[in-house]
Amino acid sequence: MSDGTLADLVVALHFAFVLFVLFGGMLVLWRRRMMWLHIPAALWGVFIELTGTICPLTPLENAFRRRGGMAGYQGGFIQHYIEPVLYPRGLTRPVQVLLALALIAFNAWIYGWVYRRILLTRSTVSSNDSSSA
Repeated sequence: MSDGTLADLVVALHFAFVLFVLFGGMLVLWRRRMMWLHIPAALWGVFIELTGTICPLTPLENAFRRRGGMAGYQGGFIQHYIEPVLYPRGLTRPVQVLLALALIAFNAWIYGWVYRRILLTRSTVSSNDSSSA
């Protein structure tokens, strides 16, 4: 497999991970066990956004690109691939922090919904058990 192809695979994996961080909480509504994958991923995503650090997948992609004779890029994956599509030019640090807080709020809302469903299921099971006794 060529280094360019490996770089492209890393980009695809990275993009899938970003989507999972953003929307993986909704998968928890489908399968509760997904929370054990999503919570660490979401925490990692928030950490990257709040600290402004670069995900390790970015240097890996750049290394493959350079080994394949292509140019790497400066900055992180979000800045290189996602910002031009989703964010306005010149994304500022305060906006980046606001986006991280929005990610936290969105996922807190989803997990609150999941928690309420768990409580509702338990109370329904409990009331059915007591009525059958």
